[in-house]
Amino acid sequence: MRIALLTAPEGVEQVELTDPWKAVSDAGHEPVLVSTKSGEIQAFDHLDKADTFPVDEVVGETSAGSFGGLVLPGGVANPDFLRMDDKAVAFVRDFFEQGRPVAAICHAPWTLVEADVVRGRVLTSWPSLRTDIRNAGGTWVDEPVKVCDHGGNKLVTSRRPDDLEAFCGTFLEVFAKESA
Repeated sequence: MRIALLTAPEGVEQVELTDPWKAVSDAGHEPVLVSTKSGEIQAFDHLDKADTFPVDEVVGETSAGSFGGLVLPGGVANPDFLRMDDKAVAFVRDFFEQGRPVAAICHAPWTLVEADVVRGRVLTSWPSLRTDIRNAGGTWVDEPVKVCDHGGNKLVTSRRPDDLEAFCGTFLEVFAKESA
């Protein structure tokens, strides 16, 4: 299965990209780095620049239909940049409209809020997003991983890097079931 990992050109929390990437690859799936611009993305370790990674595909030139699922890594700046990009928001919304599973960690649900896909959903995130999620019609919970099936697709969310092991295992299980 091809799994998209969507990031902005800079600001993604590196471990929230690399751990899911490795988990997807180790499970025998194809991770694909999708961004809003071609070239490379600049990852961060909190507020410090970390490594760069090559972009595989660009939003607007690819579609949700070519992937089995979507992973949205966090980082404070990453989802903030993504939610200001109409093509990125449309790409995310397409996964929901097509009933494809989505996983988001930490600050990544900001992009989900912008895509207007959290209404009626139960999810978790970095705690500072709880008011944004509630204002967008979602229910926020403080759990390491939350799987929500109150909608046309499965949504897997986690709070922070400490939850990555559970997050990766859960979204891989959900994505596999959804593609079967």
